[in-house]
Amino acid sequence: MSRRAWLLALPFLGTLIVPLYDRHDPTLWGFPFFYWYLFAWVPLASLLTYVVHRGLRR
Repeated sequence: MSRRAWLLALPFLGTLIVPLYDRHDPTLWGFPFFYWYLFAWVPLASLLTYVVHRGLRR
């Protein structure tokens, strides 16, 4: 398995450790940190999946 495959653990760990993002401030466009932190992981996770996929195809 490629070293890049370990990148897939980042979204899992980033959302698993709840005390990391369990707060209200700072807000972004009226959304509490809790929500926009989790929503930010959606495109990041897909980007990381793409990077790992491209790395495994080679």
